[in-house]
Amino acid sequence: MRVYFAGPLFTPYERSFIDECAGRLRADGIDVFVPHENALATGNTSAATIFAKDWQGLAEADAVVAVLDGPMVDDGTACEIGIFYALMQSDSTKKGIVCIEAAGKVCNSMDEVSAALAEWH
Repeated sequence: MRVYFAGPLFTPYERSFIDECAGRLRADGIDVFVPHENALATGNTSAATIFAKDWQGLAEADAVVAVLDGPMVDDGTACEIGIFYALMQSDSTKKGIVCIEAAGKVCNSMDEVSAALAEWH
């Protein structure tokens, strides 16, 4: 399985966290595309080059793992989730999107929202 790992990568801490997570997935035998590994490896960090490389990573991925932790979702991460979701609409081999959030919970329905709020009440 090939996974695209989406998340904020603008600080050394953010990149370190993503590297740690990717390492754990790789230890489980999962092929992980990490955007900042690819951008730094090429040395060409123009917006067009990064977008093309990331698009290729998303197109070749079976699934996306996305970090949603923080006060708001990183705009690049949101874009990557949207692109992969669009790819899923025309490619039945795409598995889905898994999100990581340290504070809170990602819900798929209002029933799940109500249940989560009831747990906190």
